[in-house]
Amino acid sequence: MTHRILIVEDEPSIAELIAINLTHAGFEVEKVMQTDLALAIMKDRLPSLLILDWMLPGKSGVQFAKELRSQERTRGLPILMLTAKSEEVDKVLGLDSGADDYVTKPFSPKELVARVKALLRRQSPIEDTGPLSIGPIKLDPSSHRVLAIWPDIDPKPIPLGPTEYRLLQFFMANPERVHSRASLLDNVWGNEVYIEERTVDVHIKRLRAALAPVDCDRYIETVRGSGYRITKTPTES
Repeated sequence: MTHRILIVEDEPSIAELIAINLTHAGFEVEKVMQTDLALAIMKDRLPSLLILDWMLPGKSGVQFAKELRSQERTRGLPILMLTAKSEEVDKVLGLDSGADDYVTKPFSPKELVARVKALLRRQSPIEDTGPLSIGPIKLDPSSHRVLAIWPDIDPKPIPLGPTEYRLLQFFMANPERVHSRASLLDNVWGNEVYIEERTVDVHIKRLRAALAPVDCDRYIETVRGSGYRITKTPTES
């Protein structure tokens, strides 16, 4: 299956550079210059991945990413943010808005293609683990669904973005073990991808935020100086 990439970029030369390199890499590519045109395209068919510029006319990429993450249909759409903003605070803001990865301009076309491929690989399960369960959290890789099942309460779905899903799946397949940021990058992101360790913290924060409404965020523990783990016996809050 050929993956379809939607580029939302208002600088035609940059959009064309990205499109040429992705096409040479075997992807099907569409380009638009603003978010309303992107929405019109996605209304009929979602792309495999969205490359989204930060500074756009009418609505910023950050605003658009937040809107996509708030909708059930587009919550799991992989988003790569592309921008000239290179400060750490900007990267964190971009990731907090819902982006799964962040590339700064000027960029290497080869690196961009590598990051696109890595994001698409993350759409596949880490391994064939079968159904997983930690406390009330139930994860079924075959249906890609995560539920919170508490006694005497109807099951509640836990909506997760693609990276948060893979993080949770990895944690649940390896319970009680402490995983360093470097280990999580290797196992969840892939060790051939250019990702900063700070990115892990942002996605852990997003995972906890998704688990909080069903009182499951406390199952993800921070082990100071070492990393993170999922536990079967969280400390009562």
